[in-house]
Amino acid sequence: MSQTIDSPAGSVTQEVPGPRVPTESVPEAVAAAPEPAPVGDPGVIGLPAFLVGAIALALVLVGFVPPAAGAASIPIIMSATSVGLLIATIWAARLGQNAVAGVYGAFAGFWLSYAALVLGLGHNWFAIATGAAARSQELFLIAWLVIFALLTLGGLRLPAVYPVLFALVVVVIVLVLVGTSAPSVAALKTAGYVLFVIIAMGAYLFVNSMSTATGGRALPLGPPILK
Repeated sequence: MSQTIDSPAGSVTQEVPGPRVPTESVPEAVAAAPEPAPVGDPGVIGLPAFLVGAIALALVLVGFVPPAAGAASIPIIMSATSVGLLIATIWAARLGQNAVAGVYGAFAGFWLSYAALVLGLGHNWFAIATGAAARSQELFLIAWLVIFALLTLGGLRLPAVYPVLFALVVVVIVLVLVGTSAPSVAALKTAGYVLFVIIAMGAYLFVNSMSTATGGRALPLGPPILK
C-alpha cells in the first residue's frame, strides 16, 4: 500500500504498511472428551450362576429326585454355580464394588463348601464316622447361618430386595437344620419351597441386570430399610 506525501522538495511516495495478517493459523477446536466407559455389572454372571444352583438344590429338597440321589445337584453347584460366583466376586472387587463382592464371595464360599461337604461325606474324604455325619452337617449349617444372618444385618442399607432375600436364605438354612437334626422331611420340603421364593427374587434381579445392561430401565428394588 503506497501513499503520496507533498513536501517542500517535491512529492515523495512512501510505502505505508497495511494491516497485519496473523501468520499463525487459528487453533483447532478442542476435541470433546471421550465418554467414560460404562461400569460393568457382575450380576449378569453372578445371578444366573446362583439361580441354576438354587433351582437344582430346591428340586432336591422338595423330593424331585429320590433320597439316594441327594447329590444330584452337586455337578451344577460345583461347576457352574461356584465358578460363576467366583468370577462375579473378582469382577466386583476389580470395580471397587466392595459390598457386591462381599455378597457374591459369601455365596461362592457357601456353594463351594456345600459341594465339598456332600462329596466329602459321600466318599469319606475327611474320615468322618458315619454316626457323626449328621453332626457334621449341623456344624456346616450353623456356621453359614451366622454368616448369612450377619449379611442380612449388614445389607439393611441396600435396596430392600437384598436384605429380604438374605433373610429368606437364613430361613432356608434354619429349616434344613431342623430337617437334618430331627430328621424331618416336611421341614426339608418347606425349605425347598422357600428356596423357590428366593429363586423368583433372584430371577427378578437378573432381569433387572439384563435390562440395564442392554440400555433399558432399571426395575424397582425397593427403598433401603435402614438409611
